[in-house]
Amino acid sequence: MSTIPASPLAKIGAVHQVKTWWMMIRISLEERLAYRGDFALGTLMRFLPIITQIFLWGAIFNAVAAQSGNDENNPPMLGGYALPDMVAYFLLTMIARAFSSMPGLASGIASQVRQGEIKKYLIQPVDLISFLLCTRIAHKLAYYVVATLPFAFVFFLCRGFFTEGFPPPAYFIAFLGSLVMGFMIGFFLEATIGMISFWLLEVNSLLLIFMLFSFFLSGHMFPLSLLPPDIEWFVNLLPLKYLAYFPAAIFLQKIPEDELATEMAIEAGWVVFFIIVCRWMYERGLKRYSGFGG
Repeated sequence: MSTIPASPLAKIGAVHQVKTWWMMIRISLEERLAYRGDFALGTLMRFLPIITQIFLWGAIFNAVAAQSGNDENNPPMLGGYALPDMVAYFLLTMIARAFSSMPGLASGIASQVRQGEIKKYLIQPVDLISFLLCTRIAHKLAYYVVATLPFAFVFFLCRGFFTEGFPPPAYFIAFLGSLVMGFMIGFFLEATIGMISFWLLEVNSLLLIFMLFSFFLSGHMFPLSLLPPDIEWFVNLLPLKYLAYFPAAIFLQKIPEDELATEMAIEAGWVVFFIIVCRWMYERGLKRYSGFGG
């Protein structure tokens, strides 16, 4: 009677597994630093729409002030944000989105399933999700190594919009934690969408729908506190707000201190949820996958 051979992953110890992950990250990092010299200029150019945002929201706040009769000593507030807060918010969401956005991840997984490239992960001691996670970590490290100066330059020029100054240590630590967890949610959420390709080979339509909802419901377009209460409560139940709105709101201290720990725990729960769902769909997908040829 034949027996099923043990998985290659089961034959290597934890130390070798860590070395494998480190090798994947190091190689991916070297590759990206070699050809991503355009990151600095590209990052700087991405801040140009902020100028339009300043004029747009300036006009909106001026119209609200004129309608409500506010003076300079009593500036109008929209969703708990004054005009400087609003500009600072959009600057911070660019940092959050740089962590949580995963361009090409879901479509790349679908392409590998459709073209049969996924077969190589079935015979090598590295699985698809681990490899993609390492390459994305390397991508983000390379991005921020090169883009730190443009970010610092823009934030220095716009320092006047941060009227509350630097947040207290507890808020700043929570801000950093929210960025890391936002990266994890962004990765495993889009990877989960990519795993649908085991059942539907074309996921571009689903990805387009997801990106549309994400653009509006993550807070990338406007703070979620501007939504009507009947809608805001539902949007706050979704994980999308952790991709952009939540880190910016933490830095600007818009999250009450007594709610901060609870919100961070909920975000961590979403991370665990999408890791489990992504892994489950990958294992289920492999059981129905068929590949032919050399």
